[in-house]
Amino acid sequence: MNDATQTLHAFSGLDLLSSAVVLVDAKLIIRHVNPAAENLFAVSSRQLLGQPLQRLVGDPPELSAALDNALKNNWSYTGHNILIKLAQDVLLHVDCTVTPVENHSARLLLEVRPIDQQLKAAREEQLAQQQQANRELVRNLAHEIKNPLGGIRGSAQLLERELASEPLKEYTQVIIAEADRLQTLMQRLLSSHRVMQPAQVNIHEILERVRRLIHAEYHNISVRRDYDTSLPDITGDREQLIQAILNISRNAAQAIGGNPSGPPSGQGDDDGSAHPGTGKGEIIFRTRAARQVTLAKKHHALALELQVIDNGPGIAEEIRDKIFYPLVSGRENGSGLGLTIAQSFVQQHGGTIEVTSRPGHTCFSLMLPVTRKNRNKEES
Repeated sequence: MNDATQTLHAFSGLDLLSSAVVLVDAKLIIRHVNPAAENLFAVSSRQLLGQPLQRLVGDPPELSAALDNALKNNWSYTGHNILIKLAQDVLLHVDCTVTPVENHSARLLLEVRPIDQQLKAAREEQLAQQQQANRELVRNLAHEIKNPLGGIRGSAQLLERELASEPLKEYTQVIIAEADRLQTLMQRLLSSHRVMQPAQVNIHEILERVRRLIHAEYHNISVRRDYDTSLPDITGDREQLIQAILNISRNAAQAIGGNPSGPPSGQGDDDGSAHPGTGKGEIIFRTRAARQVTLAKKHHALALELQVIDNGPGIAEEIRDKIFYPLVSGRENGSGLGLTIAQSFVQQHGGTIEVTSRPGHTCFSLMLPVTRKNRNKEES
């Protein structure tokens, strides 16, 4: 076993990290680069192995001093806001920790963290914690409200039996109907916390199911496909994924002004074709492969990106940052639960969901991890 192979086996665990890691020997020759570093520096490990570190990061004074001190004194050092110049004059601001290691072919480990990515990760974590707290609050409230609602409904039924006047019974019917509506609302709030039932699922089969449902419900909406059919299956809960994508798609159809009771137009757009220039409401389902991404603090060599795009008026700016919060809705009669439930289901799959919006273009982007088992199935 040669030195390169021994180094690869000794530090194979580094390939699972979401942060960029580079191993160099005592002469600052690159011996190992993990996938996150390949992604960060936009260069493959084959081009770097055996090359001087200077070729990768240049010669920033702060980093050079850290490397010298780590070699001479055998201590760790962290440099902040180091400016690295990449190819094509791309500038990268990073924090870098240099750590001595004991290995026959590697002497120093460099962990490089882009400052902008750190800030983004911190914001995402803070937002996730806030949203989780909101969901737990609403869930607890739902539990507290659900039981009294049963008592109110039962009392209204008993009262109705004692009333002889039909006009008065109309009031009890209103109480019962509103109690039922609130019970349904509470059940939707609690349903997003059910245990997952994972299995191998094909995202395009799920999208076709949602597409048929949207066509059946909103006859005047065109749903266009833009699929990467080479994508492998993923591990997920089929019903949760259908519900998440359906909630987003219904939200898009309603934003466009879809008419649930309108007459079918033509053949219902069964071919999924677009109608550019007609001003017709349109939703696009787009799937793509995403490589070397970090989802929920875990690095994934391959992920599935699903976009649900509509040409509606866009999300109002005042609620754009709160659109996934419970009970926040851009529609007058909206419950504000559809996107909250969608986000909860996506997060249970270890994925993320984001939205960008401007008038005429709103895009919900879902990122779902593809496991190594599914990748191997794709490659076989």
